[in-house]
Amino acid sequence: MRHLIEIGDLSVGEIDALIRTAQDIIGVPERYADACRGKKLATLFFEPSTRTRLSFEAAMYELGGNVLSVSDAGTSSAAKGESVADTAKTVSCYADIIAMRHPKEGAPMVAAMNASVPVINAGDGGHNHPTQTLADLFTIWREKGRLGELTVGFCGDLKFGRTVHSLISALSRYEGVRFVLVSPEELKLPSYVKKDVLARGGIPYEQTTDLEAVLPTLDVLYMTRVQRERFFNEEDYLRLKDRYILTPDKLRGARQDLSVMHPLPRVNEISVAIDADPRACYFKQVLNGKFMRMALILMLLEVGYVH
Repeated sequence: MRHLIEIGDLSVGEIDALIRTAQDIIGVPERYADACRGKKLATLFFEPSTRTRLSFEAAMYELGGNVLSVSDAGTSSAAKGESVADTAKTVSCYADIIAMRHPKEGAPMVAAMNASVPVINAGDGGHNHPTQTLADLFTIWREKGRLGELTVGFCGDLKFGRTVHSLISALSRYEGVRFVLVSPEELKLPSYVKKDVLARGGIPYEQTTDLEAVLPTLDVLYMTRVQRERFFNEEDYLRLKDRYILTPDKLRGARQDLSVMHPLPRVNEISVAIDADPRACYFKQVLNGKFMRMALILMLLEVGYVH
């Protein structure tokens, strides 16, 4: 039995296999329509979510399975003080696989240690979000045809952005990747990510506060919102929230084949005027996430996984 708690739980070969499977699902969906018949996915979301929860549920339904859902911690036994460990043991009695989102870092790991079915981390605090990373990797692969030999820029909240941490970790395993890290000083990439991932892997990177200066060098731009829910001080949030706003004017200096990505939800950091630009990929990411979650469910349940 396997779990997915962080993107490092998957080898490069397994990520590539998931991409091939997702591509096959797109091409021949009927081949997978009954792959999970009789199986149940429990989505345990103790933190607000739209895309991730619905994506998991749509993925399971399209594989022919069923879904049991907790979308509000206030309606679960967690509100009575039940531990994550006990919740995992209990839900394992009802479901064949669990997707969990939790505001506390490490909660999905605790669930995995106590569950008797596979557990997928659907986001834990500011720590990891591996299935968003799978969606991101698939999007880059579909747009660029490769995951190596790329200059990837990350802009916005790099301190608390779990999607950023996971994607940097994943892309660092591919040859020829270079990172450009754009953020206010207060929201710089944590030193442990720079030390444990970038420095250890000898990955070249640049840190800057000036997005427009580096935009022409990028193959991929990954925008993020400044996350209000991660701040202890409302004044700091208000001061930083609109620091970077991507507009059509700023994109004029970018490459014509730039891929603009965002894990969503966005607030103000990407102008809606960019939505019609062919370089906008953030809604493609949403759809790609469903296909990669379908492939992951197949792999963890060991059903119909042909690649």
